[in-house]
Amino acid sequence: MPILCEPASSAGELLSGIDGEVRKADTLGAAAKLLDADPNETLVIIGPRAVTGDALAFAAALRLARPAVGVILARREVDVALLSRAMQSGVRDVVPVGDDAAMAAACRRSYEVSRRMLAPPTEDESTPGQIVTVFAAKGGCGKTSLAVNLGVVLARQGAARVCVVDLDLAFGDVAISVQLDPLRTIMDALPMAGHLDHSGAASLLTRYQPGLDMLLAPVTPGDAEKIPPRLVGELLAILRGMYDFVVIDTPAQFSEHVLTAMDVSSQLVLLTTPDVTALKSLRVTLDMLDMLSYPRQIRSVVVNRADSKVGLSIEHVQKVVRCEIAAQVPSSRAVPVSVNKGVPIALDSPGHPVSQSVAKFAQQRLMAPSTARRSEGRARGKRRVA
Repeated sequence: MPILCEPASSAGELLSGIDGEVRKADTLGAAAKLLDADPNETLVIIGPRAVTGDALAFAAALRLARPAVGVILARREVDVALLSRAMQSGVRDVVPVGDDAAMAAACRRSYEVSRRMLAPPTEDESTPGQIVTVFAAKGGCGKTSLAVNLGVVLARQGAARVCVVDLDLAFGDVAISVQLDPLRTIMDALPMAGHLDHSGAASLLTRYQPGLDMLLAPVTPGDAEKIPPRLVGELLAILRGMYDFVVIDTPAQFSEHVLTAMDVSSQLVLLTTPDVTALKSLRVTLDMLDMLSYPRQIRSVVVNRADSKVGLSIEHVQKVVRCEIAAQVPSSRAVPVSVNKGVPIALDSPGHPVSQSVAKFAQQRLMAPSTARRSEGRARGKRRVA
């Protein structure tokens, strides 16, 4: 039963947005006493009568003492400065007074974050998860589709906790490809830069399926330039401790953000299609990875639309790229159909040849026991930064 900190005379305007019964506290001190008396409580809603500075100090102290307890702040006016201060203090959401839908959504998100934090681990939490970066230097190869479907097949195992990260910060398509509403994106991590923790990272995520969450790209033009590569590294370090697999969808360029992800990756999935321009881009990519000293044993070349009748055989592809082909994903009209439906093909049709090829690759290259040994030699610290 959540705690509502607001004098009884004005509490009514907040109650309609909160599902079920609440316990009322006139002051922050009274709310603290209710929390002390109930170690299982996970939500406190602070109304507009509480002084903002006092409310933020309350949230900051609670973040250290009981990090699984979420704080939602209700204010009559919400601006960027308040949002920044609130996130730095550990507040999970700031909601305008009178917006019942926003309040209900904020409560649901906060309960979900608390649930994740309090859930018993399925395996040794000291073992970090694998970061899998999907990359192609040429656009249109199907990176987003492969990343999302990899997330689906990895999470399908049940024991695996998976997060798909959309690192295409300017033109990310993960949200639209699965019809998710990006209420929270990586942009919301900016106020927490330098002191991001488990609770803060969890508040950024969007649940897609049981065991599968997503960190979505910004939706406003220009926001990509505001996200420093250092924040990406900070986020990935936290997510590795929260998930068994973190699958990263990337833009078609060697940006500093992409290199930051590659530095901590257990596996680099290099995607191509059987056409001259894509193969040239892949060859350049492999040479670049050699130059930057990324280990060859963590690279997997995947050929998408491998059976396309374009005059280039798999043998020719292998000759051009001069390395093993780890997987071949067949061409099918069902893939764009699934994208237009907003349902990944691995979820909509697990028995489809495309789904089976992705699942086979995941099983052999990502989930096999040898992968755990290979992860000890991941590329972190290998790249030289000028």
